[in-house]
Amino acid sequence: MPDSSRIIALDVHDVRFPTSEHLDGSDAMNPEPDYSAAYVVLRTDAPDGLEGHALAFTTGRGNDVQANAIAALTPYVVGRAVAEVCADLGGFARSLVHDPQLRWLGPEKGVIHMATGAVVNAAWDLAAKRAGKPVWRFLGEMSPEELVGQVDFRWLSDALSADDALDILRRAQPGRQERIELLLARGYPAYTTSPGWLGYSDEKLTRLARVAVAEGFTQIKLKVGAALEDDVRRMKTARAAVGDDVRIAVDANQRWDVQPAIDWMRQLASYHPYWIEEPTSPDDIMGHAAIRRAVQPIKVATGEHVANRVVFKQLLQTHAVDIVQIDAARVGGINENIAILLLAAKFGVPVCPHAGGVGLCEMVQHLAMFDYVAVSATLQDRVIEYVDHLHEHFVDPVRIRDGRYAAPTLPGLSAQMRPASLAEYAYPDGPAWAARG
Repeated sequence: MPDSSRIIALDVHDVRFPTSEHLDGSDAMNPEPDYSAAYVVLRTDAPDGLEGHALAFTTGRGNDVQANAIAALTPYVVGRAVAEVCADLGGFARSLVHDPQLRWLGPEKGVIHMATGAVVNAAWDLAAKRAGKPVWRFLGEMSPEELVGQVDFRWLSDALSADDALDILRRAQPGRQERIELLLARGYPAYTTSPGWLGYSDEKLTRLARVAVAEGFTQIKLKVGAALEDDVRRMKTARAAVGDDVRIAVDANQRWDVQPAIDWMRQLASYHPYWIEEPTSPDDIMGHAAIRRAVQPIKVATGEHVANRVVFKQLLQTHAVDIVQIDAARVGGINENIAILLLAAKFGVPVCPHAGGVGLCEMVQHLAMFDYVAVSATLQDRVIEYVDHLHEHFVDPVRIRDGRYAAPTLPGLSAQMRPASLAEYAYPDGPAWAARG
């Protein structure tokens, strides 16, 4: 019997967690973040109650603005046939991104683009659940032609054409099934930022760094950029805690101008940082390129705040980055992230996704695993960020084994939050916030 179900509602929830109380997530630019989700649910009238779940991530104030932007997309989504959306997710994404009036608010950047990404990701969650597969496998088992159909090549053709993308995907076809089986058996390499928040004491840094190594992580990350003297001391402390064989990445969260970034990293160089993440503005392509030339062999990584595929294209064209860091909730959803993964493969640059926050680990693991299965076909120098916060609020939380992400097996994007958590941390009236006055 044909599926006649339709999307009947787009529900949005303002959900915030008081992580600032213990300085979890603290860095040079976000000293007291409250990890938050503008959380979206696509409800359908399907007999089985099929829903799509996703979110846009923020750090507290302004989460209501993000939630309102998602709600503004309701007229463009409600009433659509589920079967048609699931059959053409690329067309669904383009219909939102290319709307001639909505795009004036970007184009393809800022709050409205993140809102679009949340809705698009919820549609992918819905489609994968309908197919009975986790998103990474749902994507990884698509044909090259189907995957190319997901990508918007507008503004990319000077660096990546549809034919280029087909070539990349066809080259990766041999061995797909073996890579799927390897992910299911061994998982995907991870690194952890949990020891390195800027507000943590040296004692807590040392303890958590040693725990990370004992748990199988071969890379940790420290937040830097508030005070040089403190950063030198913390790098020395971290290196003493983990030894010489564990990589230590550092993250400035856009704190510096170009020359201060170069000068600062030269002071940390003797402790062998593996990469410097977001050394300057995410929009400063030439600045990243200058920093990269000056601080080698320290690598330059960026991406969690990059607005769209065009900026990624230019970062790659100008050889401004050594590591591409996609984010599941920053750009216009899975479709745009497929384009970014293909760009990185075209230029031979490793992708090490940004995660942490609330729900970012859950969602981005699917993109990294898809990349391994169907795009790059390699795990060389690939790791997904992991932060040990807030996973208990999800129906299908990430699982870490021996410093690796275990491959999700439940259908969907792993973004569905528990109803009790949605109620407890609803802002401003949920019990967790009402108790704080």
